[in-house]
Amino acid sequence: MNPAISIRLPKDLIDRLDSIADATERSRSDIIKEALESYIEDYANLQIAMNRLRDKTDPILSCKDFKKEI
Repeated sequence: MNPAISIRLPKDLIDRLDSIADATERSRSDIIKEALESYIEDYANLQIAMNRLRDKTDPILSCKDFKKEI
């Protein structure tokens, strides 16, 4: 069994969570887990993008050059 965590959420957020859970016939935990996985993936992608923007050795293509590449 997976470890459990406990969090406190505002009532309006719980109401929205319950609405989604009811509409999709899934548990609160499933909705929260999926949302957290999505957030973590987006955050990792953002970090990669930010690191690439800061990398002076990473070439920057113009729109014209990009179109040639593809």
